[in-house]
Amino acid sequence: MTPVKNQGKSELCWAYAMLATIETEHLLRGDSVNLSAVYVGRMLKRDSQRAMGQTLLNMIQRHGIVPYDVLPDDATKDMPTPRWVFMLGARYTPKEFAHSVCSPDEYESLTCWPDSPYYRRIVVPVPDNWEQNRLLNVPLDTLRRHVDRALRQRHPVCWESRGHAMCIVGLARDENRRPYYVMKNSWGEKGPYGGLVYMSARKMWEDMIALYMTKDAFICSGAR
Repeated sequence: MTPVKNQGKSELCWAYAMLATIETEHLLRGDSVNLSAVYVGRMLKRDSQRAMGQTLLNMIQRHGIVPYDVLPDDATKDMPTPRWVFMLGARYTPKEFAHSVCSPDEYESLTCWPDSPYYRRIVVPVPDNWEQNRLLNVPLDTLRRHVDRALRQRHPVCWESRGHAMCIVGLARDENRRPYYVMKNSWGEKGPYGGLVYMSARKMWEDMIALYMTKDAFICSGAR
């Protein structure tokens, strides 16, 4: 995975989690990108910074993205928002750079909402979904198999609850063989695991509102 970041007092956990998912997916491809959530926050232009992972995907298609070292977590307000991205001797607009790291429709947005028909796209009725994004509604057991198989194939998964979002980067078990998901958090490298969180499988699925993975990972992780 790429280095753990620190969202500070912002409410941009959804942006940090989704960008971490994109970054980790690039590592799987033998590539490396490190992206700025601060830039996303500046482009949001809303009183509330709360949103969902799909919002991040939508925003980088509309406004682009820039590397982390251009606008890091500790960027001050007087640090200008860049108009250009310079990479490997070439100059890009933030939107051109974004399209090179995440193509349109690359990711699948998933949920399990038992009150709505399965295998259809639904608007998840939570305040963070103010864009009215539509997610594919999948039965819980099927969704669990997709997620676990994707992780075993080293694909990251962006996880969202009503209160927080993180990037799932692995699977683990404790000494009693109880299952856990290894989450990359965005609160800096504090804690015993350097910024990682070991969340019990039970809590992860109970709190889950939305999940995001590449469409390739979703297809390749199909239940057999």
